[in-house]
Amino acid sequence: MAELNTGDDGGKGKKVRSKKMNPGVDLTAMVDLAFLLITFFMLTTTLSKPQSMNLAMPDKDVTDPKNTQAVANDRTMTILLGKDDSILWYFGEFAAPLVEPTQSTYGKEGIRQVILQRKAAVEAAYKGQLDDNGNQKGLIVIIKASDKTHYKNLIDILDEMAITDISIYAIGDITEPEVELLKEKGMD
Repeated sequence: MAELNTGDDGGKGKKVRSKKMNPGVDLTAMVDLAFLLITFFMLTTTLSKPQSMNLAMPDKDVTDPKNTQAVANDRTMTILLGKDDSILWYFGEFAAPLVEPTQSTYGKEGIRQVILQRKAAVEAAYKGQLDDNGNQKGLIVIIKASDKTHYKNLIDILDEMAITDISIYAIGDITEPEVELLKEKGMD
């Protein structure tokens, strides 16, 4: 039982009076009410829900002709993620890129600016043309991470895809020539 007792100093140095009993206040009901309110608010509140990003991964069966689709080189951009927050990007195929592999940084002055410029160029070049799904043809980004890339860097580049509103992007396996290029540039 919880009680609140108000103490008396005993009247030191004053006239002695008859002792009065101090009234005791029973706080049991108040404690019960407090726990009931805490329980109520804990059960009725919504806790923060984890946020996730939808990501469609390509099929591994590349031998099936249904799983491959020809895409114009000027619509594809490949982003290679290396160690120490390094990025290397190029347009088209690796063997014959439209723009030579170029180093960049994360953020709005780095890779985001490149993606937005390329997206605008592709949309202008393919204005009014629709793909097989009836959508406007746009930029396709392929993200390839090396073994030494931090997980944070992959999340950062996926965030860039969301910020720049790239509708078609994929995470692919990095090839041996691309790993060699990263090593030459000191990024792997």
